[in-house]
Amino acid sequence: MQVAEQLNAFRTGFPFLNIVNTAEIGNGITKVSSENARFFHEKWDNYLKTDASVLKFVPASGAASRMFKDLFEFLESDENEPNKLFVEKFFDEIEKFAFFTALNEMCLTNEGKSIADLIESKKHKIVIENLLSEKGLNYGFLPKGLLLFHSYTNEKRTPVKEHLVEAALYATSKTGKSNVHFTVSKEHRALFEKHIGDFLDLYEKKYNTSFSVDFSEQKPSTDTVAADANNELFRDENGEITFRPGGHGALIENLNDLNADIIFIKNIDNVVPDAMKDKTVSYKKLIAGMLVDLQKRAFDFLQKLENKEIEQADLNEIVEFCSKDLNNFYPNIEKLSHEELRVYLIGKLNRPMRVCGMVKNAGEPGGGPFLIENSDGSIAPQILESSQINMNNPTDKAKMLRSTHFNPVDLVCAVKNYKGEKFDLLKFVDKNAGFISSKSKNGKELKALELPGLWNGAMSDWNTVFVEVPIETFNPVKTVNDLLRAEHQ
Repeated sequence: MQVAEQLNAFRTGFPFLNIVNTAEIGNGITKVSSENARFFHEKWDNYLKTDASVLKFVPASGAASRMFKDLFEFLESDENEPNKLFVEKFFDEIEKFAFFTALNEMCLTNEGKSIADLIESKKHKIVIENLLSEKGLNYGFLPKGLLLFHSYTNEKRTPVKEHLVEAALYATSKTGKSNVHFTVSKEHRALFEKHIGDFLDLYEKKYNTSFSVDFSEQKPSTDTVAADANNELFRDENGEITFRPGGHGALIENLNDLNADIIFIKNIDNVVPDAMKDKTVSYKKLIAGMLVDLQKRAFDFLQKLENKEIEQADLNEIVEFCSKDLNNFYPNIEKLSHEELRVYLIGKLNRPMRVCGMVKNAGEPGGGPFLIENSDGSIAPQILESSQINMNNPTDKAKMLRSTHFNPVDLVCAVKNYKGEKFDLLKFVDKNAGFISSKSKNGKELKALELPGLWNGAMSDWNTVFVEVPIETFNPVKTVNDLLRAEHQ
């Protein structure tokens, strides 16, 4: 978007999407039987034996500071001892954290006392300072990907390490190569490169694979302007226009720059230790196998659709594939002529494709999988955030509250067409799917413009299939105490 377009978005807002229904098991979400799971596993294993290129894409630029919000609040408070359950739990179970040994050594070096001695002396804040500040482990300012998450007999692992292990388990090509791409912030890139350089040779030997790891940064060209309360350009104290990062939706540009046949997408903090990996690997293979199976069938149909004299029976079969397998319906399809239908089906099939894992809601329902009406009148699956839903409309609100599943950012994407050419992913973005959030800068309130989310509006015009995956495959770390959960021990 140009500045004028962005400023206009503040004034007019973004339209809500037209929700037809909540996606549920049997109506937009597929529940795969054990027999079909074996079929898709085999499909994926066979695909890895071809010359196709596979890549794992991991958004990893986020700072870890929000993980330690409660610890920062305690540090800045007038209290000398923990007075909140969160902070009490942190100290009660501090020895269970993978970073405990490193933190204890830091305390001994900087303070001449162990963590146990500092706690006994009621110097809790000193311990936290050594964890979060630059004089210590600097965890308050590092990215999540570089924190110690998990303990093993012979090592401690960061999320970066766990993602490489995962790639070796389900995304290794027939040449023995595992490709992983991290999006990082410019300030942390050198730290990522050094960290990976320190262990890469050891992991290649251990997992019998050759890792190809590269990085990209969010492009400055995707930054967006901010607005004040009057929807005019927000300017800093020097009168300069304020630009802000456009959110994870900006990463569609990074994704578009990559050349691979199949791309897995998973957030940096959603990792588990080896003892928990079996289910994750199994379902990654399942959704990837389903994707390449659907893609192969779509490619075969597109080859047939090149023939203007295609039989009506073949057109009917393709219509059934679109509605039954891709959950893509067109209510007025019977009104299309033979040629109109052929052209319509080419347009629907010749686009990027993704299979998305969906997890059952464990808490309050929120944005997730829905069936929405497109501008052409067709109905298709979409991942929506709550900001895209009109909560003032009782009908839409009720549909959101009925939502049974949510998207844990568990995607497998096919980004090339049936001729082997890479799609221009930027052509499949719904620019009307952004949203506006409230922020502050130097104590002044501002409105921030978020680009269409990477797995929401940025992939709006992809063919999308939802598959139920178990909650055990979703183990994000949003707060430091999440690392105390059984899944991370």
